[in-house]
Amino acid sequence: MASFRRRDVLKGTALVLAGGTAAQAGIISGKLPWQAGSDSAPRLPSNDETSKAWKFFTAPEAAAVEAIADRLIPPDPQTPGGKDAGCAVFIDRQLAGPYGQRDGLYIAPPFHKGETQQGPQSAFGPAELYRRGLAALHEHVRTARQRESFASLTADQQDEILHGLEDGNITLGELDAKTFFEQLVKDVQEGFFADPIYGGNRDMCAWRMIGFPGARYDYRDWVSRHNEPYPLPPVSIAGRAAWTPKSG
Repeated sequence: MASFRRRDVLKGTALVLAGGTAAQAGIISGKLPWQAGSDSAPRLPSNDETSKAWKFFTAPEAAAVEAIADRLIPPDPQTPGGKDAGCAVFIDRQLAGPYGQRDGLYIAPPFHKGETQQGPQSAFGPAELYRRGLAALHEHVRTARQRESFASLTADQQDEILHGLEDGNITLGELDAKTFFEQLVKDVQEGFFADPIYGGNRDMCAWRMIGFPGARYDYRDWVSRHNEPYPLPPVSIAGRAAWTPKSG
């Protein structure tokens, strides 16, 4: 794509290790749902389980977000795309948790259109933005494309629609198309790079792609060794399956 060249969407993006609100095995809120040094870390469901465990998205919404994620970050021979990396799962868990409901934020009216640098000024929180945005996108596909869903379009057609959202040339009812597009890009990026306990970066595929060590205790010996591949596999906050707690 011209304006955002798919995987270029990752270039220049700060690595986001989400300390946020959701995990693939459930919703994290307030504290981690397991004890350090124990074997009670959350189990990460397999790819086959994901479609049966949506906590916020309906199945059609999830299919649309997965298709969008795969156009923003398409697969290549070395790394899965946004869909298989679990970006939609990450977004689903975030929207189902406190983030989606804007917990802790002042959200009383009146709402006025602010300047870009003032941040979001909408009455819609992330959860409602997605619900309304995906519904409007679905209606656009049905009326303008005579197709049943965004996921059913060809890759080129999907790219064309994403261009329209990015440029603001597609109307999404009362929503600002560019705002919705920017939210999608940001959330897909975060899902691709976040720790796997939050649902995305499945099998730490993004960390392996960029050579990031993850939550290893100490890698200071490698901090100043530029342009050298890091030789050890990355580690999630939840540890690795090969590690078992010591007894006694």
